[in-house]
Amino acid sequence: MDLSKRKNFYYIFSLAIVLIISGRLVQLQLINPEKFDKDALRNSVKTIITSPARGLIYDRNGTLLVDNKPSYSVTIVKKEFDTNNIPVVCTMLGIEPDYLRDELKKIKGTNRFLPTRIQRDVDFKVISFIEENREILSGVDYTVDPIRLYPTDFRASHIIGYTKEISESMLNKQQGDYYKQGDLIGTTGLESGYENYLRGEKGFEFILQDNKGREVGPLNDGKNDVKALSGYDLILSIDANVQKYAEKLLEGRTGGIVAMDPTNGEIICMVSKPDYDLNYFSGKLKPEIWTMLNTDKNKPLFNRATMTKYPPGSTYKMVSALASLQEGILKPNSTIPCEGSFRFGDRVFGDHGAYGSITIPTAIEHSSNVFFYKLVLRIGLDNWNKYGQILGFGNKTGIDIPEETKGLLPSTEYYNKRYGPNGWTEGFVVSLGIGQGELGVSPLQMAVYTSILANSGTFLQPHLVRSLKNPLTGEITPIQFKRHEVPINKEYFKTIQKGMYLVVNGNGTARSIRTSDITIAGKTGTAQNPHGQDHSWFIAYAPADDPKIAICVMVENAGFGATVAAPIAQRIILRYLLGLQDESEVQDSFGER
Repeated sequence: MDLSKRKNFYYIFSLAIVLIISGRLVQLQLINPEKFDKDALRNSVKTIITSPARGLIYDRNGTLLVDNKPSYSVTIVKKEFDTNNIPVVCTMLGIEPDYLRDELKKIKGTNRFLPTRIQRDVDFKVISFIEENREILSGVDYTVDPIRLYPTDFRASHIIGYTKEISESMLNKQQGDYYKQGDLIGTTGLESGYENYLRGEKGFEFILQDNKGREVGPLNDGKNDVKALSGYDLILSIDANVQKYAEKLLEGRTGGIVAMDPTNGEIICMVSKPDYDLNYFSGKLKPEIWTMLNTDKNKPLFNRATMTKYPPGSTYKMVSALASLQEGILKPNSTIPCEGSFRFGDRVFGDHGAYGSITIPTAIEHSSNVFFYKLVLRIGLDNWNKYGQILGFGNKTGIDIPEETKGLLPSTEYYNKRYGPNGWTEGFVVSLGIGQGELGVSPLQMAVYTSILANSGTFLQPHLVRSLKNPLTGEITPIQFKRHEVPINKEYFKTIQKGMYLVVNGNGTARSIRTSDITIAGKTGTAQNPHGQDHSWFIAYAPADDPKIAICVMVENAGFGATVAAPIAQRIILRYLLGLQDESEVQDSFGER
């Protein structure tokens, strides 16, 4: 290439470079300056995530059960934080340096540019210290967050549940990116079951800062801010007055109570004792409190209303009765002789007395064991298991909190697996006929079962929440739950209902709780306990001719069902249906004792 061509090439190449640079400058300055102005400001804009208020929780009558109150939380922006200030921050918050270093290590990716909550529910003196030392504590700030407030004078701790700071494993497993380190998440009870409704939507505030990190003012006069949206409110089926009363009746004991409406599946009250104070979980949970709750031998965190697996004793006898009727093994007027004891193989199974040849209603009335020892052998294990499943046992009920057990409903497969095909005999089945043996149920399952007996065969999914309320519009959305008819002839339930009526109103095992105001139908149970005194059970519904409440009371190590569990159930029924206010009114309503 000659010299003139080289010069021309150089000139053309240089001109092209100049044109490209000039074009870029025109684009930056004239064509789209707003976008690039924002990009230039990005490093001087502080993003503050505002936490929404969790939805409130009300009882069926509008009584506020769970509220919110403001609380201060300390945050750190890792990218701006000087690690030389770790000792200062730890002294201010009363935490160990290693703890803070571990928390800072968890802040990764783009979260390094955002405030991460280090400690919540701090004293105002901490906030004052931060304000006075802003120039030193670069990256350290605070937010005002809502935390739970419990305005009631009862607990309902296993119903409401608690929130805790989200764990690292839960953060990694979450779908989406809603939760950040330090966020609260519903962990048990309704707080967990309705987390997606209660949590609300986070907001964002954008604050301009100068080159020293001092706040100048809101970006674009706050027009870019996104307001936090409060979570949906929950309207429960719980009756606060009945809940409070039921907790009082079980105070000092260990056990569970579940009462529900047999017309729609709504839970009226649910109690588990011992329980715990939800205020422990409002704000900062102290490690020593968490250790105390988890090491307490009485297990206050364990929901005995929904998670126990105890034999129900004689309260389960109606399962065998319905199975025999539906399978044609007995007719409503069929009799079985009850001699006072029953020999099977080399073992003698006892009874409360000798009743002669009796029908199903009379066997239920007197809680005859021999009747049901013989009957369960006629039914057979497979049919007994089949009708147990039909009536809701061996499976979760579907209640709208996560803490629930399936219980244990023995089957041929279960016994073969546990003992081997040749390691068990029909002698195992005999005990199942009176609700003993390996059978394990919860008070919740028994309350649902009682509801089915009361309404002649309709399964209603038990639930604690009636509806959701939009906090902005006030719109109330009812929640739909499952229901179905069990495959048992409705006429057969009349035979069962007659027997349960006689338990209280005839010469039955719970005649001591008979009252002239309300006709109660029920069944006592005394479940053997190899580790101590028997467990006291009682199931009931009322009024007997038009049931509005079905209830199960289980008190651990309390002896006879008629002595402890039945009077508790009676008092709750009277409180719910008649609104009786104190013990003297309850005593005055008693009929024959």
